Amino acid sequence: MNKEYDVVIIGAGVAGLYAALQFSGDVNVLMISKRELTLSNSSLAQGGVAAVLDKDHDNFKLHIADTLIAGKFKNNLSAVEKLVSEGPSDVMRLKDIGVDFDKEKSGELSKTLEAGHSRNRIVHHKDSTGKAIVDTLIENVKAKPNISIKENTYVFELDKVENGFWLGLLSGTEISQVGARFVLIATGGIGRVYQYTTNSAVATGDGIALAHMLGAEIKHLSRIQFHPTAFAAENERERFLISEAVRGEGAVYLNCKGERFAFKYDERGELAPRDVVSDAVIRESIATGSEKFYLDITHKDPEFIKQRFPMIYSRCLEEGVDMTKDKIPVFPCQHYLMGGIQIGANAQTTVEGLYAAGECSHTGVHGANRLASNSLLEALVYSRSAAENMSEKLKKSGKKPLGAAPKLTDGKGRELPKGIRTEIRKIMQDTYFVLPKPEKYQESYTEVDKIVNDLITGNYELTPDFIEARSIAIVAGIILGELKEGINL
Repeated sequence: MNKEYDVVIIGAGVAGLYAALQFSGDVNVLMISKRELTLSNSSLAQGGVAAVLDKDHDNFKLHIADTLIAGKFKNNLSAVEKLVSEGPSDVMRLKDIGVDFDKEKSGELSKTLEAGHSRNRIVHHKDSTGKAIVDTLIENVKAKPNISIKENTYVFELDKVENGFWLGLLSGTEISQVGARFVLIATGGIGRVYQYTTNSAVATGDGIALAHMLGAEIKHLSRIQFHPTAFAAENERERFLISEAVRGEGAVYLNCKGERFAFKYDERGELAPRDVVSDAVIRESIATGSEKFYLDITHKDPEFIKQRFPMIYSRCLEEGVDMTKDKIPVFPCQHYLMGGIQIGANAQTTVEGLYAAGECSHTGVHGANRLASNSLLEALVYSRSAAENMSEKLKKSGKKPLGAAPKLTDGKGRELPKGIRTEIRKIMQDTYFVLPKPEKYQESYTEVDKIVNDLITGNYELTPDFIEARSIAIVAGIILGELKEGINL
């Protein structure tokens, strides 16, 4: 007999984990993680969480203004106000449940500066804040008897039925179904749509593809942020990030000649918002004919660098770079998605009973460009709102029986051809990177659309490779479709 739950959460980053903790003990929750619980984009977040916690030196209006400026004033103002005003209490709750944020000698939380912020408001745990938060949330989730966890499980199908949903699951070679009265999609970003990304291996846009196939509105998927300082490792698809906080602590950006150049393109220099700095790097690369760029923080005390950035220092050493003595080779690459599954203030999508939170969602908070360290805050605020709204509806409506489950596939079919994902990544990297190529939009869309149609109608064997290839193709198709139609970015 198929198992039914009150709530199924797809994804186990900060949004999914924090949402799970909001439900009372009588709400039956299932969390599904595509890989092991600890592997998520959230775990890779370095800089920290932006929140107004010092009213003597900071205020909501300043944080809102910084967010709007970074977002080119294309933000949803009410969403930004919700983020900024509600976020501090969520950050303090993380502290209360055990997240070890760095502290000053006075005992107050340490706050650093990042690009685009007018005040020091980023609370952090060294340079591995995301991991500190995720590890603490996992510990708390595992202690809750009402929360079940399925790891190494792919959701390949999401069907709407009366009073809820049925989900098709693939675990190894085993295919099964679970039912849910409510579903929260918290599957993170789309980094693997590009050749080079700071995202983890799981970031293939699965949740966005599932929502799209179900008919949910997807909005502004072409709003993609390219981070200006990913470590320029040779031929590594997953590039580790050199946090914004390194520039916040005084690192300078140098071209191939060892010259600072950012001020030529913007008066804020290295501390301009990410898209501005990335744009400056690509333009400088064209001007110099070189992709050799560096961050230099060697003028700072070596012990300060090691203590403030232990993870980055260690990762650089693994690549043969001692950031206390050497310049760090960097170059822009795909980092974050500002668009996604369209949601309202309670994280409700356009499909009744379906919610989304975190990077896979579109709240309008980020506008055309995300302000540093607003992402973890958004995941906290909107996942909590989703859980509160679902809990309220469960109390009002009770636990009505779900409609009948659809027929389950046997998963048999043709073998997936090799190279589909590689082909899509090449198309995306060439067509829509930091400086887009509008003349290629139509041709690229046609190529990807053909791949999407083949994957959906081609009767391929149900495997993790197929699921991820289908997701990447659908996501790339939506992005290129927006660009082709000239949808306002």
